[in-house]
Order: sequence, then C-alpha cells, then structure tokens
Amino acid sequence: MKLIEKFRRSRLISKLFVVMTVSIVAVCLLTSLITIRMAERLFAETFSITNGKVLNQINTGMESFNDSVVNAVTYASQSGSVKTYLTGGDTNSVAMSKVYYRMAEQMGQIASNLGAYDVALTIIGVNGRSYSTDPSYWPVSPQELADDPLTRHTAAEPLRVLYQYDERDGKAGKERFIVASKALVDRTGGLSYGMLYIAIRETEFRRFFGNFTSSGNDVLVLDPAGVVVSSNRTELIGGKSPELLRDVETLKQDQLDYLNGTVFGKDAIILANELPPYRFYLVSLIDRQYTAGQIMNIRQVALICLAIIGAALLVVFVISRRLTLSLTRLVRLMSTITKKDFRNYISVSGSYEVRELSKAFNYMLDELNDYVQRLLETQKEQRDAELAALQRQINPHFLYNTLASIKLLVQKGSKETAAETINALISLLQNTISNANETITIEQELENLKNYVFINHVRYGDRIKVSYFIAPDCIRCEVPKLMLQPFIENAFFHAFNVKTEGTIYILISRTEHSLVCEVADNGDGMELDPNEWVPDHPKSRKLFTGIGIQNVNHRIKLLYGESYGVRITSVTGEGTQIRIVLPLIENVEAAGDAV
Repeated sequence: MKLIEKFRRSRLISKLFVVMTVSIVAVCLLTSLITIRMAERLFAETFSITNGKVLNQINTGMESFNDSVVNAVTYASQSGSVKTYLTGGDTNSVAMSKVYYRMAEQMGQIASNLGAYDVALTIIGVNGRSYSTDPSYWPVSPQELADDPLTRHTAAEPLRVLYQYDERDGKAGKERFIVASKALVDRTGGLSYGMLYIAIRETEFRRFFGNFTSSGNDVLVLDPAGVVVSSNRTELIGGKSPELLRDVETLKQDQLDYLNGTVFGKDAIILANELPPYRFYLVSLIDRQYTAGQIMNIRQVALICLAIIGAALLVVFVISRRLTLSLTRLVRLMSTITKKDFRNYISVSGSYEVRELSKAFNYMLDELNDYVQRLLETQKEQRDAELAALQRQINPHFLYNTLASIKLLVQKGSKETAAETINALISLLQNTISNANETITIEQELENLKNYVFINHVRYGDRIKVSYFIAPDCIRCEVPKLMLQPFIENAFFHAFNVKTEGTIYILISRTEHSLVCEVADNGDGMELDPNEWVPDHPKSRKLFTGIGIQNVNHRIKLLYGESYGVRITSVTGEGTQIRIVLPLIENVEAAGDAV
C-alpha cells in the first residue's frame, strides 16, 4: 500500500518511466510469445495444407483399390458359374470336374480385376463348397469363417462391401489383414447363396501411405471402433484409441483443417480424412515437439528480447523527461474532443512537439474520414464481388458430382446407359453453364432436376424415388439457377443411410408476394436444437456440408435480401423438410411465349 501511495505522489516523469518500463517488458515478452505461437501455428497450417494434399493422394490410391474390389465383387455376383458352384448339389465325378474347372476359370477372371495388388480371394457357398485362390496367403478354413465375426457382420449388411480388420496365426507368427467381404445375393429371390472375401495383408495395405510418412509425421488408419487397422508405427496396429477417435470425429463434425491434442502420450497436430467406402478414417499425426524444434532457437530469441528491452528503456527515459510537460498540455486539449466525432479538430498551438502532435492528430482525423468513405465504397464492391464469386461456385461443384457418376458407368462398361447419362449432362450444361443468366424459370429448373435424378437413378438404382408437385401458375416464375439441386443431392446421399428406400418430394407453390419451394423426404431425419435449421447459424453449419447448400442460401440473400432464404426442419426417423422462400418474379417473355 505504501508503494502504491508513493507512486501516486511521484512526478509524472517517474510514473511515465515506470509505466513505460513495465509496458515495454510486457510487450516484448508478449510479442515474443505471440511470435513463437504464430510461427508454430503457421508451421502447423503449412504442414496441415501439405499433409492435407498428401492425405488426398493416399485417398486416391485407396479409392483405386476399392474400385478394383467393387469390380471383382460385381463380376462374381454376375457369374452364373460361381452361383452354380455355390448352390449346386452332389453330382457325378465328371460333371463335378466340369463345374470345378469352370469355377477355377471364373475365379481367375475375378482375380484379374485385382491383379495390381497382392491379395487372396476366398469364396464360400451355402452348399458348403468353397474355393480360395491362395489358401496359404490367408490361413482360414471355411469352418472357421462360418462362425467368424467377419461373416456375421457381412451377413448383417448384404448390400455393401465391408472392410474389416482381421488377425490370424500364421507360420511367421501373428499376421494382420484387411478383409473386404460381400454377400452374394440372388437378384431375383434376394437370398444370399454365398460369401466373397478379399484379403490383403496389412503390410501390403500399408504401401498406400508408407511412402508419405517421415520423422515426426505418422499415418494411421482407424476403424469406426477406434482400432488402428494399419500404420507405419507397427506397434500401434491392432490397438484401440477411443481418444483419437473422438478427436477425429470432432475434426469431421466441426469441419476443422487440423486439431491440437494429446495422442499416445505426446502432443500432436491431428489431421484426418474420411474413407467412406471403407468406413475408415485416414489420420496423420504430427509431433508438436518435433515441430517446435524446426521453427526457431528460443534462447537466441530471448537474448534479442533482452537487448531490445534495455535499449528501449534507455530511449524512453531520455525522451519522457522532455515530453512530459508538452504531453500533459496536449492531453488536456484532446480531452475536450467529443468521443467518436471525427470532425472536432484541435487548434495548433504550444511547443514544437505539441504543434506537431496536434497537426498529426488533425491529419489523422482527415485520414479517418477518408478511410470511412473508402471503406463504405469497398464494402459495396466487396458485396458485389462476393455475389459474383458465389455464383461461380455452384457450376463446378455440380459438374464434378455429375462427371463422377458418368465415370463409374464407364468403368462398369454400361455404354448405352453412359450415353444416356451424357445426353442428360449435355442438357444440364445447356441450361446451366451455357446459359449466362443468373436466374431461370421453374420449368427449366425442373428439367435440370429430372436429368440429375436420372443420373443418380442410373448410378444407385431407383430405391429413392422423386415425386413432383408443381402449381401450374408457378411454372414461369424465376429462381436462381441450380437452386434445388444441392438439396436433392443431399437427400440422395445422406437422408437414407438407415432406411433403404424412400421418396423425395418437390413441392412448388406461390403466395401473394412469395414463391415457396420445398424439398421434403421421408428418410432418416436428424436431431436439431432448435427444431429449425438456419444456414447462417454457426451451430447449424455442421449438419449440412458442401459448397452447394451454403451457396444457395448466400446467393438468395445477396440477390433478394435477408428476408428470403433457406430454413430446414427435421424429425429423427420421419424425414427432413427444406423450405426456400423467394420473391415472386415471373418471366414475362416466357409467359408471352406460352400464350
């Protein structure tokens, strides 16, 4: 208390010197800490960008392997010889020899789809027969497979290819595998007549990412239970890490580029990509201690900070003595200025320092006034630029997904279907990319939607149907181009993960001053709190991902104002409803043509 009282009674020069001393030391220390943190963060972000690209390359390799697996499974499920071998009864030795010969020939052709990879194929039928391309590669008998969790999990999901981690005792000790399995189902009766297993050694699977690891940078593959199914750190394989799984799910839900956390007892930077076909997570771990050692010499930084503090204190002591009186007078003059009013200028008078500071203050007011004016103009230009940028985002986003569908058809060899799909794409391009207008009529938008739905039906089948309910007086109304497609896409790929089939409803009507477009489905739904999803709300962004949905809402608000936009309601187990409200704008030329 005595020190505080003494400080209050001291001269201004003493107060200023003490305050400046503390300030300089604090600023120097904080600046050093912030610089180090910023350097670490910059390093982490740079590393995350680089590793993000690396993860994408690894993802591409894994997708190629998955495509080969899918092709092999498809060939096997379509083979009559395979089905005959797995369902037929006992026959004479000659007939059995022919069946076995045809089976061996078919298995060779199936295995050719995976010729680029060192794998073993095993197939088991309901009649007890089995066949393996290399029994020594994956040492498991048909009797063991009958009661194995691999088979139970596959039987529980007969319509998809499952990737599961498996350990077996081999000649060289414990061997680890990643096994792709698929139930062979009769297309007419829907009954399973066999199981196909494609086993790849973990050491072979590791080659997808082995060349992308380095000191301080490890790669792991996690399954949905948090088990490490593959890694360059072999001691981790087969172990379980619920903490790492939670961090990876946080990255996915919050759409973060990276996350700082503690993994296996070390501080690490965590990056992750989801592998949807595998139901795995591809995780990259960067050792923070290794990262810090690559950034800067902390001892050298501390010495430089001490030198700067000493020099600054000397300069402050000399200058503060000369400026105390002038600064006091200047503060008194400046205290008369009305807050937040940039037009109250100070009269230039007093000593040289005060006059210069007064001139600088008045000049600052002039600059602030100019800056505010330029800022208003810049914000207007930025708003226009943002609208233009958002308009350019949807076409590439939509075109990418469409071309992906065509690519899969070509890979399957469905030439006629691929041609029809390309025709649908051409029609889409004529109404979207070739059409320079920002808005189109409901009629054109529906044509685009039907082409898009056709493409998805070709690729995934018609288990998800689409019904259209359009009021006749809305057919000529104008809407932003590709407005409904992102929501149809989201319903196709996310609304029916639990339910195997359902319907998407397109409803368009009008009120006195508004056009109301609704996209509803009777799919899985989701939990929302509150029960209505607003795209602009930060808590809601994690529920819907992708450029398209966010883009639609932003485009509508930029084009028509904040009173228009997208709202989403959903009930778990019952479905989701998207409601889009637009101003009622009719295309006069289109209406005239119709007349």
